[in-house]
Amino acid sequence: MISLVLFAIAGILVGGVIQLVKSGATRFSIGLTGVLAALATAGGLAWWPMGDA
Repeated sequence: MISLVLFAIAGILVGGVIQLVKSGATRFSIGLTGVLAALATAGGLAWWPMGDA
């Protein structure tokens, strides 16, 4: 369940990165949002059930 929430957050953050690029935001804000999206994706993969349940 937590992995799905993290993947949803990552998707929202990726959309945010796209919008920041389109609006001409600073590289820092684009990079920070991208890093948060990558961390959410990594967390989603870390909590992905391996089938041993």
